[in-house]
Amino acid sequence: MTDSRVVSGWGRTSPVSCRVHEVVAGDVGSVVVAAGGSGAGRGVLARGLGRSYGDAAQASGGDLIRLVDGGIDLDVSTGVVTVDAGTSLDELLRVSVPAGWFVPVTPGTRFVTVGGAIAADVHGKNHHRDGSFGGWVESFDMVLASGELVSVSPVSDPGLFWATVGGMGLTGVIVSARVRMIPVETSRMLVSTRRFGDLDSLMASMTERDDAFRYSVAWVDATVSGRRLGRGVVTWGEHATRDALSGRAGREPLSYAPSQRVGVPGVVGSVGVVRRWNAAAFSEAWFRKAPVSRDGEVQSIPAFFHPLDGVADWNRVYGRRGFVQYQFVVPDTAVDTVRQVLERVVVSKPADFLNVLKRFGAAGDGMLSFPMPGWTLTVDLPVVDGLGALLHELDDMVLSAGGRVYLAKDAHTTPAMITAGYLRLAEWRSVRDRVDPTRVFQSDLARRLAL
Repeated sequence: MTDSRVVSGWGRTSPVSCRVHEVVAGDVGSVVVAAGGSGAGRGVLARGLGRSYGDAAQASGGDLIRLVDGGIDLDVSTGVVTVDAGTSLDELLRVSVPAGWFVPVTPGTRFVTVGGAIAADVHGKNHHRDGSFGGWVESFDMVLASGELVSVSPVSDPGLFWATVGGMGLTGVIVSARVRMIPVETSRMLVSTRRFGDLDSLMASMTERDDAFRYSVAWVDATVSGRRLGRGVVTWGEHATRDALSGRAGREPLSYAPSQRVGVPGVVGSVGVVRRWNAAAFSEAWFRKAPVSRDGEVQSIPAFFHPLDGVADWNRVYGRRGFVQYQFVVPDTAVDTVRQVLERVVVSKPADFLNVLKRFGAAGDGMLSFPMPGWTLTVDLPVVDGLGALLHELDDMVLSAGGRVYLAKDAHTTPAMITAGYLRLAEWRSVRDRVDPTRVFQSDLARRLAL
């Protein structure tokens, strides 16, 4: 099916009109060739579920490919899954968890496709231990600009493989992948929680304790200043073993049935409900309800990994103008930059309550992959007058510290920022020139950042 649609990123900041082709994997090549030969010059791009926040998965006036009828073939003895790229992590988990296998890396939502997870080289709460998604991919099949279907692995074509992992869909269309899963005994998590009254103590605790846990994440408050700046709550987690469960959970250790409990009404999407005063009130309540110290709490997989997925269309709470999710990473030595960015955000007084701090481990091999050893902070900022100036100010702080911003979430930055932050950009461009010399694959992000 092909039709014209208005699409946008999850932040709802720059909707555009595109032709969307919903096709099975076998028809991708013909769509790519037709779009590439149309002479329109607006490009073709794969689009998953639209969860990249900015303009990475849209091509104004161009063609978008949405893969349908995904398949999942899980080898329960080895944990290697062969999965169509249009399959969501939600769909994959519904098959894999009851069989005793979990995705090796999951971002904060399960509503992303496998192809999108590779293209953005997504990371999760376990990057300090397990790296990003691309490191668990054995191979993938992809359609090149010529329409040719090729199988690519780190052995067969390492350049193309690592240019595609984190390459934001600009080297071709992934149609299927082989991914190594991790074994689990149950569908529950054992969670430890600590509450901290300031940023220094919170970050010190993460530095000290993260290596003892597979998963780690912190919520930090961006509505308070002074000695309370960056106060927050850290949660660490491990997959629960069967002997840690009792009652119904013990009798059905691998039961897994996530659901969305509530939705955001359409009228909210027009006017928005997040204001400075209620963002501050929410942050105060969230901080106070967290235990000062608690260990061994049993949580479900959705509650621990994907809490916002329980609210359908939660991105509408910021209103018609949308929001920017600003995420950066800086080296371990740039702790002061995390503080400075947070201080600047607090001074700007945004209607903001979703701020996440994590520690990254070693960088992967993806040429445009975002993670590198250090600290990554994510801040949700509603679009208001003057936001652009604030974001560029934050960019300067991050770049001065040797950091970079995340392409999958970017909606604002400049070509100079990307050139300075992504040191393998020239290497990536050489591979892209080899497989797509006429720029068949394009996106609004690629045009804006002159990729």
